[in-house]
Amino acid sequence: MSGGAARDRIRLCGVRGRGFHGVLKHERREGQEFVVDVELAVDLGPAGASDSLADTVNYGEIGAAVLARIEGEPHDLIERLAELVAQDALEHGAVDEVTVTVHKPQAPVGVPFGDVTVTVTRRRPPVPVVVAVGANLPRGALRPEHSARAAVEALTRHSEITVVGVSGLHDTEPVGGPEQPTYVNAVVTARTSLSPGSLLRELHALEATFDRRRDVRWGARTLDLDLVQYGDPLRGTDVTSAAPRLLLPHPRAHERAFVLVPWLEVDPDAVLRREGRVRRVADLVASLDTSGVQQHLDDPTTDEGHES
Repeated sequence: MSGGAARDRIRLCGVRGRGFHGVLKHERREGQEFVVDVELAVDLGPAGASDSLADTVNYGEIGAAVLARIEGEPHDLIERLAELVAQDALEHGAVDEVTVTVHKPQAPVGVPFGDVTVTVTRRRPPVPVVVAVGANLPRGALRPEHSARAAVEALTRHSEITVVGVSGLHDTEPVGGPEQPTYVNAVVTARTSLSPGSLLRELHALEATFDRRRDVRWGARTLDLDLVQYGDPLRGTDVTSAAPRLLLPHPRAHERAFVLVPWLEVDPDAVLRREGRVRRVADLVASLDTSGVQQHLDDPTTDEGHES
């Protein structure tokens, strides 16, 4: 796994507007020009491949939000203005990190000067995420259960992911797709500051190290890592996305016992957004046939899972 936030950057420089920020009365009364630069850390690989605006950040929207902050509510300090611009930028799901520079070229400094600037760098705060792990093909000498455990261990070691809980392994019958072997499944709950897109990139990178191939839809695989949920539906921080590359929450998680059963095992209070409603995973499990999901016999964990 590559680790870290996106290395790609979008820079929007020189957004200008007249604002009334400052501690002096004449600044609040007369106003002055402010200039803002914004640098966004975004994974631009998907947009470069798809040529689709849905896979990147609309910097026109970023610019409009910056101008609204400049011309909007006055603040005593440009430090506050920079902070609010950074918060706005991090609301975009693709942004991992933002650097904001606010220029106040007409500041009442009292000596000859060229410019006054304040620069802040902010990262996305950690949010809870749910990742489903599955495998049903060997990779060399590694049996599927070994691959699943190795993938969980890799997530645990990732510098940008803090694993909170890991379910036990479950043997599950394949759902959909061609005839194929029984799966080994588990669920990992974690926290991360990576954006949804960057987290998905990291999961795909880990799959690639296990020789994951995508030749047949819903076909057998050496490792499958699905981002089931990003954020907390109870707090309204969960990300919903209909973009083909990033469907959130996972559109079929609510009907997949092989996801919900181990998820409930590791988090009895788990919830999932379904068609705009926040549903208890326990209620969803109660409505499903779970006979095809059995505890893996060689699993060293208990029926209640374990914390990492």
